[in-house]
Amino acid sequence: MSEHDDGATRREFLQQAAAVGATLAIAGGSALGREDPLPLIDPGGGRIPRKPLGTTGQNLSILGIGGYSLGQAPSYDEAERIVHEAVDAGVDFFDNAWEYNEHRSEEWMGRALAGRRDRAFLMTKVCTHGRGKDVAMQQLGESLRRLKTDHLDLWQIHEVVYWNDPELIFRDGGAIEALVEAKKQGKTRFIGFTGHKHPEIHLRVLELADKRGLHFDTVQLPLNAFDATFRSFEQQVLPALRRHGAGALGMKSLGGNGQPIRQGVLRVDEALRYAMSLPVATTVSGIDSLAVLRQNLGVARAFKPMSATEMQALRQRCAAVAGDGHLELYKTTMRYDADVGRAEHGLPSPKDLPL
Repeated sequence: MSEHDDGATRREFLQQAAAVGATLAIAGGSALGREDPLPLIDPGGGRIPRKPLGTTGQNLSILGIGGYSLGQAPSYDEAERIVHEAVDAGVDFFDNAWEYNEHRSEEWMGRALAGRRDRAFLMTKVCTHGRGKDVAMQQLGESLRRLKTDHLDLWQIHEVVYWNDPELIFRDGGAIEALVEAKKQGKTRFIGFTGHKHPEIHLRVLELADKRGLHFDTVQLPLNAFDATFRSFEQQVLPALRRHGAGALGMKSLGGNGQPIRQGVLRVDEALRYAMSLPVATTVSGIDSLAVLRQNLGVARAFKPMSATEMQALRQRCAAVAGDGHLELYKTTMRYDADVGRAEHGLPSPKDLPL
């Protein structure tokens, strides 16, 4: 997929703009993703609310801690304080990936969760990027050691973003076989996959899973107030997850880099509240400081789902600036694609490209 496929981007913009315009014109109708909102569970004691995770029987905190940003905290001490304060507030979903920050994210999270592992729903991702079962199982062992645990609550295939990824995952000896084996061995309770590029890639993975009779417990996907206007995961993938029985995990609620907030398109509390109002169990948030943690905990503690009318109004407000995809560059460029994935697909790292 080229970073400079301007013709395709323009065509998609026109198609998506027409579709979202029709949707937003339905006065008083049910908003995208809001036909059947998930029940909100109040755990009491001032702890943040929880929602059910698909058909797993688990309930998760509506706010999750993103492992990538945790590994970018100024120091391990600050990262540990983030984890401890989050757990004490009732946050239990902890996201990570084998490759984040050259493994520092897993190492720091494992250290910080020592003595608190039983209060965490711990997830990490396998970063095969098209490689097979043997690589995946090796990475699982490394992740478990760094995270200081004998099992994961959730193991997901990371960054399914290339058009041939679904076929590579499901080929004989592919990474999907490692997920199935790890679940049988008790090394993970649940399995899933993640990606941020195009809804059709997610749908292809689900199609291949259904053909194999395989059930994904979870799927992680970008969901925010801009997504409805361009290559919409909310419109195309969320309904498919409900049919598949997979729990949805939201990410990139601020557009991946917070640029829409800095540009004044919307506020942090609006962005988080919108994402949390969708039928997702948890919204994974990039938190690299105690200040950001406390800001996001405040939103989560006070959370009340947006009405269908509120959600439509926010989408419509964002549509004019969101329609060309520049607020979701993880969809339209390779800027957010991991170096390991680029290398496995024969693509250069950004540092090797001319300015």
